[in-house]
Amino acid sequence: MRLEDLNPPQRKAAETISGPVLILAGAGTGKTRVITTRICHLLRMGVRPEAILAVTFTNKAANEMRERVGSLVKKEEAKKLTICTFHSLCVRILRSDIERLGYKKNFTIYTDSEQTGLMRRVMVKCAAKGEKIDAGVALSLISRQKNKGVPASDDPEALVNIAAREYTRQLKLLNAVDFDDLLLLAERLLREFPDVQANWNARYDQVMVDEFQDTNRLQMELIRNIIGPARNICVVGDDDQSIYGWRGAEISNILDFERFFANPTVVKLEENYRSTNPILNAANGVIRHNKDRRAKKLWSGKEGSDPVRVIAMPGEKEEAEFIVDEIDMLKGREQLIWDDFAILFRTNGQIRTFEEEMRKRKIPYRIIGGKSFFDKREVKDVLAWLSILVNPSDDINLLRIINTPPRGMGESVAEGATEISAVRKEPIWKTLQSEQFQRGLSTRQRSAVCEFTTMLRAWQERLSGEFTDMAALVTALLQELDYIPWLKRQCKNPEEEAMREMAIFELMDSMRQRNVRTEPELIDFLASVGLEDDRESSADQLEKQKGVSMITIHASKGLEFPVVYLPGFEEGLIPHKRSAEEGTKDEERRLLYVAITRAMKKLTITWCHSRTKWGDKSPCQASSFMRELDRNWVQTFTWEDLRRAAVTLSEVQSGFAALRAMLGKT
Repeated sequence: MRLEDLNPPQRKAAETISGPVLILAGAGTGKTRVITTRICHLLRMGVRPEAILAVTFTNKAANEMRERVGSLVKKEEAKKLTICTFHSLCVRILRSDIERLGYKKNFTIYTDSEQTGLMRRVMVKCAAKGEKIDAGVALSLISRQKNKGVPASDDPEALVNIAAREYTRQLKLLNAVDFDDLLLLAERLLREFPDVQANWNARYDQVMVDEFQDTNRLQMELIRNIIGPARNICVVGDDDQSIYGWRGAEISNILDFERFFANPTVVKLEENYRSTNPILNAANGVIRHNKDRRAKKLWSGKEGSDPVRVIAMPGEKEEAEFIVDEIDMLKGREQLIWDDFAILFRTNGQIRTFEEEMRKRKIPYRIIGGKSFFDKREVKDVLAWLSILVNPSDDINLLRIINTPPRGMGESVAEGATEISAVRKEPIWKTLQSEQFQRGLSTRQRSAVCEFTTMLRAWQERLSGEFTDMAALVTALLQELDYIPWLKRQCKNPEEEAMREMAIFELMDSMRQRNVRTEPELIDFLASVGLEDDRESSADQLEKQKGVSMITIHASKGLEFPVVYLPGFEEGLIPHKRSAEEGTKDEERRLLYVAITRAMKKLTITWCHSRTKWGDKSPCQASSFMRELDRNWVQTFTWEDLRRAAVTLSEVQSGFAALRAMLGKT
């Protein structure tokens, strides 16, 4: 990789290796290329590989950077470089000197499940009678306290603060740290022990930090303590893409960089290699309305002929049908592949309608950064109950619902029935009803098993009739199970309660839309939602699948797609309704900027006049960001306009060309 291959600002960023450097790398401006070239240049200038530290946020990003540099320099040099995440850097620091803080060097890093288990034990010890707080909520508040310095509660004697102190004490007794402690303790170690700090200052001559706009207070302090007196610190980031404020990221780190490192060299990368100018000008038009930002303007050598489209839709059903239908049409007409398309969502709640439409048309898709509607816990619970009413010999679904909600049988009953059914080679349902199995149970367990089997048989009989509305049967079943109140008790906050209840309501609404009234229709419905496939596919496998990407805007950062759709461009969604209360409208605008700049060739934004919520249509307003889109680069349409529009000659020619190409391959 040669300096001569870089454009002038990129080359300046790679060649400037003395003192603090701030590289403002706009979306799609080749920052990874600059970082890797800069590391190679440092080595060519005689900097020892052991003295170079490059820090990023994810293992994936660190591995990619390591591989790219490894392909450009000698293997022995590449091995000596330190390219790692913030947390793995902290592990190195703590493994060397954590004894100064009263821990042993062989400390353990607790996983999420281990943290939750410890917090539950702490709660049992600390909570007075009648006091209760979810372990997950407590851990979330403690994490915020560690990262942002905000107390979990203003009252020092509040249960969460008492629990936090005991949780920290217990961790130390166990010689363990959690993920947040890695940053907290490493920063403390460098700050409180000058000799430790001096050792690390001497170790690295050159420090580089990627995605600097995502750093929090602790990460900034860690970097300040680790760089030596030469102040050879180079950070790469884009304040316009700072979208993780809710996770603790401090945009002030990049906006006020000069306050932390005086007289830096500031380099702006503005030439975009990803998108066409209509897309970039739409993005520039939006982001310039943020007051607290470093001025920059993306541009491209790719002119592009397609303007950004903004389409008004009657409702979410028409929105999903239009977008999925157009994806299907464009794939054939323009000889694209499914992976070329992405639909970006502000919230997970928008995904269901599109997912159903994709399944209906048998279009492959993958969900990234969100959860498949049909893979949500509450949806899988309800579908499992319905599957058991249809087929009680379905062992996997029976095991899912046997104690959901708990009904006095306990795990031992399920485990015992599973073992005996395997020996007898019979369904667990049959084993549960056998006299021989029930004789081995306690009186209480036997009573609970009999109540469970009797209840299931009664509901199976009810299912054999015809209903004007199958969703009404589901409602009655859930009421008898006391499922929704039980589900709500598992939630961390009222917002999660509402989201989970809404998911169940949407499932029943889907059954109503498909007119499911009889048992055979229910069997078809269960098959159509692909329950078997979802059960066999983990979230990781789903991400690895090929197909149209359905992705949250937050998770789309760093990705690019030739054709992008952004549905839900409405007030309350983009910007989210919380932004007015929390004063985060600037971050919502940055989120929109990130969404727009994912598109390479085509971008379509849609909004609905109304959406169905809890069974009723609610009117919607176009996003207040609509007026910030540069009208010179945007065309507006209505759904009715496009339905009436005749097919153009170029579209017909493209279609025939695609057909000829397809026939030529056969």
